[in-house]
Amino acid sequence: MDISVIFKLAAIGIVITVVCQVLKKSDRDDIATVVSIVGLVIVLTVAVTMIGDLFSAIQEIFGVS
Repeated sequence: MDISVIFKLAAIGIVITVVCQVLKKSDRDDIATVVSIVGLVIVLTVAVTMIGDLFSAIQEIFGVS
């Protein structure tokens, strides 16, 4: 696992948090919720891709097809 992935996920989290706080301060709670959900989907997509790569590596190591 590369350390840049951790930094990427942290940066996404920070950006989403700042955007949500700005939107909540300007009384746009509905849009802030949508932004939070979009951020969660992006992070989960990256995580699922990494888990898929992990399972592929495990299959390759043990020779399971």
